[in-house]
Amino acid sequence: MCYDNFLNNYKHEGESLKIEIWPSPALSKKTQKVESFDDDLKCIIKNMLFTMYSTPGIGLAAPQVNVNKRFFVLDIDYKREKVTLPDNTEEYHLDEFNPMVFINPVIKSKKGEILYEEGCLSIPGVYEEVKRAEEISVEFQDIHGNQQQLDTDGILAVCIQHECDHLNGIVFLDRLSLLKRKFIKKKFLKERQRDRDE
Repeated sequence: MCYDNFLNNYKHEGESLKIEIWPSPALSKKTQKVESFDDDLKCIIKNMLFTMYSTPGIGLAAPQVNVNKRFFVLDIDYKREKVTLPDNTEEYHLDEFNPMVFINPVIKSKKGEILYEEGCLSIPGVYEEVKRAEEISVEFQDIHGNQQQLDTDGILAVCIQHECDHLNGIVFLDRLSLLKRKFIKKKFLKERQRDRDE
């Protein structure tokens, strides 16, 4: 499900975008439908993929880079390997890319339940188990505006649900119990403040 030749250089070329960190207001807004499937959209998608791979992450939604539109990118298949160069410096080699782009996604059906440990580029360092549907059917548009449908399960279904939440102003911490959510948010904010003070 790799989309078109325009993505061929996402791993080499692109602009690294600033990722919004919770509690940024950009992460709590419901996003607007994409109406124009133009070169500007392709450019931001390419830059989002570049940012996602270099961060690294497996998914990135438009509001996470302060774009109030309904789309996200993800890749659950790529490999990231640390290699040591002849001068003893280290870098990461990425391979086996399978970028996916979901524009104006709508989850049409859900089945079953699965607990999966989730993290988020907008809440760095926090990982918690979240209850999600195990199987989903999602309708969306591709980069040309063509309607698509995908039936999937497991980690891909979890990732799609996580990113769709972002499009509705929801972060994965909002899916936790009230007590756990308050504790983690308080701890995260305290650590962020300490980092800023140092």
